[in-house]
Amino acid sequence: MKTHLMLGAAACAILFAAPALAAEAPAPAPAPAADAANEVDAVIVLGQGQSRQVQTISATQLQVLAAGSSPLEAVEKLPGVSFQSADAFGAYEWSTRIAIRGFDQSRLGFTLDGVPLGDMSYGNYNGLHISRAVTSENLGRVELAQGAGSLSTASTSNLGGTLQFFTRDPSQAFQVQTNATGGSDNMYRVFARLDTGAIEQLGGLRAYVSAADQKADKWKGGGKQKQRQYDFKAVLPLGDTGELSAFWTHSERREQDYQDMSFDMINRLGRDWDNFQPDWNKAIGVAAVLNNPAYYAGPNPILNGGYWTGVGVNPYAQYGVATPDDAYYAGAGIRDDDVYAVKIKHDLGSIARFDATAYGHQNQGQGLWYTPYQVSPGYGTAGSNAAPLSIRTTEYDIDRKGLIGNLYVDLGAHALSGGFWYEDNDFHQARRFYAETLSAPSRNPLDFQSNPFKTAWEFQFNTKTWTGYLQDVWTVNDALKVNFGFKAMNVKNKVASVVGALNAEIESKDSFLPQVGAVYDLKNGFEVFGGYTENMAAFVSAATSGPFASQSQAVVDYVRDNLKPETSKTVELGARYRNDRFQGVAAVYHVDFENRLDSANTAPPIKGLPAVLSNVGSVETKGVELAGQYRLTDAWSLYGSYAYNASKYKDDVPGVNGSVAMHTDGKDVVFTPKHLLKASIGYDKGPGLFGALGVGYVSSRWYTFENDGGKVDGYTTADLTVGYRFDGAEGSLLHGLEIQGNITNLTDEDYIATVGSGGASKADPSGTAMTLLPGAPRQAYVTIKKTF
Repeated sequence: MKTHLMLGAAACAILFAAPALAAEAPAPAPAPAADAANEVDAVIVLGQGQSRQVQTISATQLQVLAAGSSPLEAVEKLPGVSFQSADAFGAYEWSTRIAIRGFDQSRLGFTLDGVPLGDMSYGNYNGLHISRAVTSENLGRVELAQGAGSLSTASTSNLGGTLQFFTRDPSQAFQVQTNATGGSDNMYRVFARLDTGAIEQLGGLRAYVSAADQKADKWKGGGKQKQRQYDFKAVLPLGDTGELSAFWTHSERREQDYQDMSFDMINRLGRDWDNFQPDWNKAIGVAAVLNNPAYYAGPNPILNGGYWTGVGVNPYAQYGVATPDDAYYAGAGIRDDDVYAVKIKHDLGSIARFDATAYGHQNQGQGLWYTPYQVSPGYGTAGSNAAPLSIRTTEYDIDRKGLIGNLYVDLGAHALSGGFWYEDNDFHQARRFYAETLSAPSRNPLDFQSNPFKTAWEFQFNTKTWTGYLQDVWTVNDALKVNFGFKAMNVKNKVASVVGALNAEIESKDSFLPQVGAVYDLKNGFEVFGGYTENMAAFVSAATSGPFASQSQAVVDYVRDNLKPETSKTVELGARYRNDRFQGVAAVYHVDFENRLDSANTAPPIKGLPAVLSNVGSVETKGVELAGQYRLTDAWSLYGSYAYNASKYKDDVPGVNGSVAMHTDGKDVVFTPKHLLKASIGYDKGPGLFGALGVGYVSSRWYTFENDGGKVDGYTTADLTVGYRFDGAEGSLLHGLEIQGNITNLTDEDYIATVGSGGASKADPSGTAMTLLPGAPRQAYVTIKKTF
């Protein structure tokens, strides 16, 4: 089958097109616009000259977002991208969800200046979220490949698309940039960056250092969300043919969580419902009811499994809730990260060049809940001040180091490239419990917890990753280019128990994952392109996702001996057109996704029960993507994109003795909207007034595998940016001064943003699965920027 598909893709390659070598390099600079006045090219570039569906977002588009926003907010407008978050900035990690062409973020690839970020999931075992990896003001551009990333991309999860983030280089001239932002929910953010400029006495070395501090109240409930970041980057020219660069980023993130909600909770309690904080007495009262043996006694108990049986009066009602899961006292996510890298690139004579990157990443993190399902030691004994609840944590420690290398050789009609990626990742994960006091909370949920009274499980993981690739870009003639190559992958996952009983090793490997494509220039601004790619996702090394999440030696052994890693086969065809005022792209695609592994949650997430891991078989995805940008005048521009995606399971999930565990055949894939529509109008003519109005529509989504209950309605939101750049003389107070205002959710839409915060369910006809997070209401922010 693989041979037939490759032959079919090769036939397409003869008809369509391939990118130039620079387009396939791991971190190429986008080609400068032919007309410097044509801002359409500086904002969004729709992949001209490439055989894959690729778009680039520039710093201009990132800068109009509200200060502190995730760059994913800008990527959201590109075709095929679905992004949701429960906060106004798209940065609250428990809630952020990005999907591309039906692939959720655990099946996408992410890099920063070529350094792998893993799958950017909340409990990431091999990376971190982009919002922690770099300060948003220091990003220079973002490149999205919807269907297939470059063969050189350092990722083992990019079955679907790839997002590559690139930082701004230090400036050639000395300058200081300062930004200050204030707005809704007592939000403030300050940012400062100092650029040294080129220091001739040090061989032209230039560098910058920056710091950012942000804090805001949650938009509902009690608690705060805050972050502090420090970035450093230096670039040293090595003559005229090389460069040595290095960067280091440090992030301290402290987020208090919003309560995961269900349809039932939203109907009973309203979308503005949240956890109890700062009302400690209510949290204690609910926990005391849950842990009162009297409520479980007798032939007609009032509680069963912690929930009211309908006998008598619901004892939780006196605290304004119906179940112990309607509200906890609080939850939080705490992360400290350091990411660093050194990169050298240099020509090797007149026809060859190489680059090499060495990097490291250390992380310490805790995700915590105040749980009524575990009392503190001593609760219920005479004279004890122990609480009927405790703090439950999932604790993360990452220490990974890696090396990336690439070699490029230009032989005229053939541009050859090859390279490798190696990473050694030690990941330590544990589930612990910390005591609390009855009279008042004695711990700060935004601090790292210490002195646990119980460790439920603790595992030490090691993941060793090797990938390599070879590629040839063949310039057949002035109109046609063809690229063909392949990637090889070998990933070994090991787990050793510290507390628990799980010791195993699983390997994911494939020595031939091909990628072929072509681009044909029809002249007059038209080109057609097409490609075929195969990819594989390695098994995950974590106790909360993937095969090890079962925490069962038998299950892990079964996965090792019987299940294969997830794989995808992607075919895409498209056409682009570009002139002085307009650029547009249309693409169609088909993806066969095999051996898909999914987990169905069976209880509220706070209980920490292992999810049921299932091989849901194959998924078929097909879709259409359209995007275009038109410059009405030198100041006014229009942008629009539409994507249609049909992703369906092709198999039922088998059970024991020939039964069916889940009826998924023909059902829509969870979390995936069928329709995405984005439109924006912008005004910007350099100094003076600028602004942008963006509108986005997301159609309905499912969170149930069987599509039985769990359908979330679609929604439409709008964001507005208005600002003014002063044109003062150099040296004056107005020189380099800019004021910008942002309003998010302009129409104050009431909608469900995040679907799947508590995972997916088999079915949910009663609407009780706690896996929804409402979107933030209308918020407003003002930023003052000054460059010296």
